[in-house]
Amino acid sequence: MTATEEKPVRARLIGGPGMLLVWLYGVMVVGAVSRSIVQISTQFDKAPLAYSLSAVAGVVYGFITYSLVRGGETARRVALVCCAAELLGVLTVGTWTLVEPSAFPDATVWSDYGMGYIFIPVLLPLSAMYWLRKARTEQGPAASRG
Repeated sequence: MTATEEKPVRARLIGGPGMLLVWLYGVMVVGAVSRSIVQISTQFDKAPLAYSLSAVAGVVYGFITYSLVRGGETARRVALVCCAAELLGVLTVGTWTLVEPSAFPDATVWSDYGMGYIFIPVLLPLSAMYWLRKARTEQGPAASRG
C-alpha cells in the first residue's frame, strides 16, 4: 500500500447494542474460562466431558468477543459462524443434559440451555446473530470492504 492509498475503513460492529454484546460476551468469557480452568485443574476426573465443554464454550465466546471488537465484514462473518456454532452447542448440550443427565455429573455452561447462567447462553447467540445480520444490512455495500 502506498502513502497515497487509503486504508479500507472497517465497519464497526460495537456501536449501540453491539457494545452490550461485547460486554456480555466478555463476562461469559471470564465466567466460562475461569470456571473450566478451576474445574479441569482440580477435579477433571469427576466430569471430564462437562468441564471440557465449558472450556470450549469459553473459547467460542472469546472468538466472538474478538470478532465484534475487531470489526469489518470478515470479522462479522466469523462472529456469525461462531454464534451459530454456539447456538448449536447450547441446543445440543442443553437437550443432552435433559435427556441423559447421567452423562453430565456436573453442569457445563450450556447445561439445561444455560439455566445456571440465567439462560444467557441460549439468548446471547440469538441476539448476536440478529445484531450481526442487522449490522450487515445497515452498512450496505461499504461493509464488504473490511
